[in-house]
Amino acid sequence: MYRKRFGLTGHPLPKNAQGKTFYEDSPAYRRLERVFLQLVDEPGAGLLTGEPGVGKTAALRNLCATLPKPDHLVLYLCDTAVSPLDLYRTLAQELGVAPSHRRGQLWTDIKKVLVHLVDERHTQPVLVLDEAQHLSDKFLLDLSGFLNFAFDSRELLTLWLVGLPALGRTLAQQQHAPLAMRIQTHVHIEPWSDREGFAACIHGGLEAVGARQKLLSDPAMELLYRQSRGYLRIASRLLRSALRLAHERTQDFVDEHVLAAAVDDMLGPALAAPPPAPARSAKA
Repeated sequence: MYRKRFGLTGHPLPKNAQGKTFYEDSPAYRRLERVFLQLVDEPGAGLLTGEPGVGKTAALRNLCATLPKPDHLVLYLCDTAVSPLDLYRTLAQELGVAPSHRRGQLWTDIKKVLVHLVDERHTQPVLVLDEAQHLSDKFLLDLSGFLNFAFDSRELLTLWLVGLPALGRTLAQQQHAPLAMRIQTHVHIEPWSDREGFAACIHGGLEAVGARQKLLSDPAMELLYRQSRGYLRIASRLLRSALRLAHERTQDFVDEHVLAAAVDDMLGPALAAPPPAPARSAKA
């Protein structure tokens, strides 16, 4: 109901934002976009890390959505806390291959399909392994060999490993050096640390769903920034809760008191910070 009051066509900061998105002004996103296109043009492996809620998956999903079909085939796997064999079997199913129970046959079948996609159908496969911090050491040790095509003379697969910062530390271990050497780029996304950039991102997220006027007061925006610590996932939840509360109070905007109440509802009084003090007027 709150969306009708504020003239919104959807929830703010939507996960499924497409086209020009509200986080595109982030320096990390612009770098990710640049290297993403490079790896599409020249297939190889990339690493994307960041804390939960910074928008890693949303950013990569948005970039994958821009790839034209049938020139590209995007394969997305996120159930990574399974055995290597199960993971390869899932990949085989995504490719339309009958999954063998033998690892050797499974490798052969998957690689044949990948070669067929590139050489016969002229389709570039892009594989995204999300939540990759859960990948076992055994799978990571295996992956370097899987990426070896035609006596290691061809790069047929664009691979993105996406996960928490611990993934980068895992790949830095000596045992994973063969795989780390194949990773051509590493992009790390941080929470927003720039208040102006954060505010622009929030306003962009509201505009993306139809907002035609400013819906947050400056003190409310400051409180949203401080309580979310720049994490878009937290900011999105707080913002939606605040808009609902503003609607219940028949307000057409979110002030710091509404935002503080939303913080209290979400985080509890112990973690809720007081709203910013109003600015003092200068004495004559």
